Amino acid sequence: MTSETKWEVVIGLEIHAQLATHSKIFSGSATVFGADPNTQADLVDLGYPGVLPVLNADAVRMAVKFGLATGATVASRSVFARKNYFYPDLPKGYQISQYERPIVERGSLDIMLDDGTTKTIGITRAHLEEDAGKSLHEGLVGASGIDLNRAGTPLLEIVSEPDLRSAKEAIAYLKKVHSLVRYLEICDGNMQEGSFRCDANVSVRPFGAEKFGTRCEIKNVNSFRFVEKAINYEVARQIDLIESGGKVVQETRLYDSVKDETRSMRSKEEANDYRYFPDPDLLPVVIEPAFVAEVRATLPELPDEKAARFQSRYGLSAYDAGVLTASRELAGYYEATVSALPKAPDEAAARANAKLAANWVMGDLSAALNKENMDIASSPLKAPELAGLLTRIIDATISGKLAKDVFEGMWAGGGNADAVIDARGLRQITDVGAIEKAIAEVMAASPGQLAEYRAGKDKLFGYFVGQAMKATQGKANPAALNEILRKMLAGP
Repeated sequence: MTSETKWEVVIGLEIHAQLATHSKIFSGSATVFGADPNTQADLVDLGYPGVLPVLNADAVRMAVKFGLATGATVASRSVFARKNYFYPDLPKGYQISQYERPIVERGSLDIMLDDGTTKTIGITRAHLEEDAGKSLHEGLVGASGIDLNRAGTPLLEIVSEPDLRSAKEAIAYLKKVHSLVRYLEICDGNMQEGSFRCDANVSVRPFGAEKFGTRCEIKNVNSFRFVEKAINYEVARQIDLIESGGKVVQETRLYDSVKDETRSMRSKEEANDYRYFPDPDLLPVVIEPAFVAEVRATLPELPDEKAARFQSRYGLSAYDAGVLTASRELAGYYEATVSALPKAPDEAAARANAKLAANWVMGDLSAALNKENMDIASSPLKAPELAGLLTRIIDATISGKLAKDVFEGMWAGGGNADAVIDARGLRQITDVGAIEKAIAEVMAASPGQLAEYRAGKDKLFGYFVGQAMKATQGKANPAALNEILRKMLAGP
């Protein structure tokens, strides 16, 4: 047994999703990203004495929406608390959060594992809180600046159960939550702007042990790749430390992406270190059943539901359906593409067309978008245009191979599929006489191979296909060419 297989990894994630409200959670200040420092903070955000917070109703609505989408319990009564600590970017000296009575409890999400099975990850709670400001260091010699634009920005902190057993599982869960909050339109999920970030609690224990090991919290990681790398580094660090006779100390650590390592930030605080107590300026949040029913009526088709429908309606595999429903925009693009295809003669043909569309959306289109660092909403090829290209494959105007050349032309701005096909002379040759003539010329130029084929060397059929396609510049209809070639090679 190797060192790694002696140990079981235990991971829990705390995800901070910035809610997509127009104003902050307790003030009327804007939440637009990129404003000049300290231009979006009013007296409430700055912690001036005598000012009172007023709860943003939209933040409550969005938290309830998340709770319903994860099958959680939405609390009929939740309480805001003051979490006391001192840091330059926290002007009040405390953060308003929820502690003993959060707005959402006991939910779950299913993730797909590498072997195709699903695993349910428990969600302990999701609570509302305000964000702190931000310390700035760049361009300041021997000093730090404080930008309080983020102070008071509404967050939903989503805390998982310690159900994750590897970095890969953690990333699958993180991506699932990311997809869900974007489906619900409660968070834009922009990790570069800090709208969606994650703290990872990591520990190890001997396989078979019931008691959890000492955990370390990796703070504020803001990309899927860095979360995976940070967890893997921390797991290896803890195992090496224990096996060399040391002990893991509970602490908060930061991930350095340049050095690909975690390093100690501070000893980990316990809840009593924060001296939580109910905020005297905020009343308990009372949620009536009618409000919950109203929010439930606004829920969209959720990712798992959409994936199941894609499998049943379009005959897609679980994998394909999962990829295509990873974002609401991608799923919409795919369905718009399928709906723009010509009506199929039967169910089998309809499913074949749906699979063709899936392959192109997940394949050539996604590759082109990734290369240009673009999202699906910015695609220069809209769904009807891609459907126009696929229609020419379906009606045998072009082959799948030629379609890639057409796609490149369309992507470069050459017009729709028909315009590119005509401009480049790419229409398939379906004329039987033209194909027979090309094959006859290939046979005449390859007497030795022809004799060997007719003597029983069937593998040479591929050679003749290649030569015939070359003779027609790849334009011959593959099915027609194969059928005619077999007849002509067989002889009179």
